[in-house]
Amino acid sequence: MPQEDAGAGPGFLAPAGVAAPGYFRLDPAWQAVDLLSDVHLNPGQPRTFAAWSRQMLGTPADAVLILGDLFEVWVGDDARSAGFEAECVKVLRAAAQRRFLAFMPGNRDFLVGDALLAEVGVQRLSDPTVLDAWGQPLLLSHGDALCLADLDYQRFRAQVRSLAWQHRFLALPLAERQRQARSMRDASAAHQLQAQARALPLGEVDDAAAADWLRQVGATTLVHGHTHRPGRHALPGGGQRLVLGDWEFDSSAAPRAQALRLSRAGLTPLDLAA
Repeated sequence: MPQEDAGAGPGFLAPAGVAAPGYFRLDPAWQAVDLLSDVHLNPGQPRTFAAWSRQMLGTPADAVLILGDLFEVWVGDDARSAGFEAECVKVLRAAAQRRFLAFMPGNRDFLVGDALLAEVGVQRLSDPTVLDAWGQPLLLSHGDALCLADLDYQRFRAQVRSLAWQHRFLALPLAERQRQARSMRDASAAHQLQAQARALPLGEVDDAAAADWLRQVGATTLVHGHTHRPGRHALPGGGQRLVLGDWEFDSSAAPRAQALRLSRAGLTPLDLAA
């Protein structure tokens, strides 16, 4: 059975609000594991939800590891009792009965709680996590903590990841949390547009920091999402980072859903929109 230890790197040096890396060892009997992120499930995109549901229930992989931003927004586990959120939870529960599932929080869904994950049979992964894949280490992260050029976002991230902020936010009525979440999404979109207009690399991972993370944990490959720019990037020191893509089937003429499949032979890109 897979093993997870949430405190496997006490000397790990990272930005404020980033924990020491966890450790997760794959079950040696597994043949394949799917890695995906940035599905951004929301009720306004039913085709994306349907594609994700098909993949979760039908993949031949022994396990699926979700590296953050599964949901466009998650304002607390009490939102799961009805509507679209309840449908998402239903799929997770059904998928977890067929294969192993794990979830790493992203910048959109860091409020997914342990009680909900336990209820549906999904294991939480720390961000970052060292993945022991049949004796070979990989480092997994959502990726937003490595976007160091965006100082405003990093300050915001540190604030909302604090227990004090989360306790205050979750104490608000559900409708107020949903209102504030919409406001934060609008502010984030405006921030990104402003950065694009000024040609600022705010949404990109810092390669030197990524290389340093790899050095500290003794790995040569980082897999992350968040940037929505899938690809392979060489890092200083000889390592590499592989970027997962986002999912979009509703508002784009060219649907996209890219993931990675991990086997003993290595990592293989999956085009799930083909």
